[in-house]
Amino acid sequence: MTLPHALSGLGAVAADYDILLCDVWGVIHNGRESWPDACAALTRFNEQGGHVVLISNSPRPSSDVVAQLDRLGVPRDSWKAFVTSGDATRAELAKRAPGPAWVIGPDRDWPLYEGLGLDSAHGAADAAFISVTGPVDDENETPEDYRDRLAAGVARDLELICANPDRVVQRGDRLIYCGGSLADLYESLGGRVTMAGKPFGPIYDLALREAADLLGKPVDRSRVLCIGDGVVTDVLGANRQALDCLFIAQGIHGDAARGSDGRLDPARAAGLLKAETTYARYAMLDLTW
Repeated sequence: MTLPHALSGLGAVAADYDILLCDVWGVIHNGRESWPDACAALTRFNEQGGHVVLISNSPRPSSDVVAQLDRLGVPRDSWKAFVTSGDATRAELAKRAPGPAWVIGPDRDWPLYEGLGLDSAHGAADAAFISVTGPVDDENETPEDYRDRLAAGVARDLELICANPDRVVQRGDRLIYCGGSLADLYESLGGRVTMAGKPFGPIYDLALREAADLLGKPVDRSRVLCIGDGVVTDVLGANRQALDCLFIAQGIHGDAARGSDGRLDPARAAGLLKAETTYARYAMLDLTW
């Protein structure tokens, strides 16, 4: 088992990279508040000539999520470009217009569908495919609440488009189910699932195009560092793209990678990564400079 190198801070390796592809939820905020040290680290990277591209599995278009970052106090100078799973998923949905689409998710995610010309279905019976952003009531519902409804979709061989591959995110001090947990259930029932967000290629294609625009030249992939706390999204995505990765080992994992001295235990971090057959070059508990 190869251990990640425990970093004292991002500054220890910042000079080795031109681009950071940085996760959002779990790295720079928890849905209730932003983390000043993490934001300051990204700002400093930008100030020293680097370029931070935020890469999020939010199911909404990035233009709609910027206001949320502002409300949480994420400084605009901590990032230079922003791409979301919603941005990447809109292309998949447009291919399938006019549907009709059976949409599952909270009302706040409706900007995902604006301008795509999709008709609405009321359920599996009259749908051409299913589009999932997450549970309708993510404060209270679990994937099991959707088992019977999703089984009806499987019975009709409907494809499920999942706009948020995250299984869970941290909201305050709680873990909340996301679209990926519903997609997992659908697959376990025998259904077909398509996703464009992390760890899948389309979102990285978008992010690297943004990075090239910022650089004004082609991206040297050896000088790109991915940062994230999701093993099966951020770390696996970086591995599939052959990009270096900094694993933020606290986030959704709580104290699982913390040693008895209160600091990162590289062996425990490696255990979290090995469980999903992934590897990260670096690890920290929280993002700091």
